[in-house]
Amino acid sequence: MLADKSILAVVPARGGSKGIKLKNLREVGGLSLVARTGKIIQQLPEIDAAVVSTDHELIAEEALRHGISAPFIRPPELSGDRIGDVEVLSHALLEAENAFSQTFDIVLMLQPTSPLRKADHVRQCLQKFCESDVDATWTVSETDSKAHPLKQLKLNVSGGLELYDKEGSQIIARQQLEPLYHRNGVAYAISRECLINKKSISGDKFNATVIDEYLANIDTEIDLKWADFLLSESQ
Repeated sequence: MLADKSILAVVPARGGSKGIKLKNLREVGGLSLVARTGKIIQQLPEIDAAVVSTDHELIAEEALRHGISAPFIRPPELSGDRIGDVEVLSHALLEAENAFSQTFDIVLMLQPTSPLRKADHVRQCLQKFCESDVDATWTVSETDSKAHPLKQLKLNVSGGLELYDKEGSQIIARQQLEPLYHRNGVAYAISRECLINKKSISGDKFNATVIDEYLANIDTEIDLKWADFLLSESQ
């Protein structure tokens, strides 16, 4: 509990993955992605309960081994790769409230695919949410200027190159670019009302906790190698 608000951590970890088979059970630094998430949860006494939302028995077992409850199995209709966060989190929240016989004020989404998160990253996100009049707080990272929309190109139907945004023609130096940010998957703090009633993970007003550190988000085998490298460099 934080600022008199009860917190449910939800770890979404389905078994299917097109990029890496059983991705959430793959290891970084000798620990599975699910185990690393459980390790962080154990460092956050503010969290009242934590559940895994999975459709796979082995993932549920791994979660239980690392302190994450598995009181339900995610149904098949919520297990496809085109199912949104709102549906998954809403289902997990209602199932958890039934399992624990209590109502939670905040849903904290911790995606296993961000293995370099630190407990302090999550705590900062929760604190900012509780101190702000918002529906949600997300952690974000600044986007490298090389990936800025004003520097992007696209191929037209004849195979020629075009600027993605014509304003890019005015960019000479990267210092001209307005900083942009992207979700890094470390943490999302969302109010119950936003999730259930507004059916959104951002709501009408949301803010951000900026993490100014190198992170890895696991989608490919190369991402796993990058995460291992970053972890070894930080030790």
